[in-house]
Amino acid sequence: MASLNVGNLGEFLREQRRNAQLSLRQLADAAGVSNPYLSQIERGLRKPSADILQQLAKALRISAETLYVQAGILDERAPEAAETRSVILADPSLDERQKQVLIQIYESFRKENGLDADTRAPGPGRGKGKDENEADGVGDDPSAPQS
Repeated sequence: MASLNVGNLGEFLREQRRNAQLSLRQLADAAGVSNPYLSQIERGLRKPSADILQQLAKALRISAETLYVQAGILDERAPEAAETRSVILADPSLDERQKQVLIQIYESFRKENGLDADTRAPGPGRGKGKDENEADGVGDDPSAPQS
């Protein structure tokens, strides 16, 4: 596990809290942590657990993954994946449950595609273009005469 970069995490949390126009006390209440504890996190004096980071992320309406990256718990993902998650999380027409479901579906598709590309040999319809599929008989009419 990477070492926690608590100073940068605290600065990032403070910035996110201010952007959300929340006082320290309001964020502490919303996240279910004590006011002094949150103050210590923001000043870089405490290392919050992943659970606390998740509670803070929920209260700030940002992804927990963002805080995990800031804390050094996770490596940053590809920018396009982070952008997609950010757009989903920022959509005001979706409730929190819908946002989480969409992100889970998106991540499962990315994982599925990553596993297909990295660990399995291409099978019928996997990893081939249209012309290659036709050349090996995939998608051909079974009643057509074979050459």
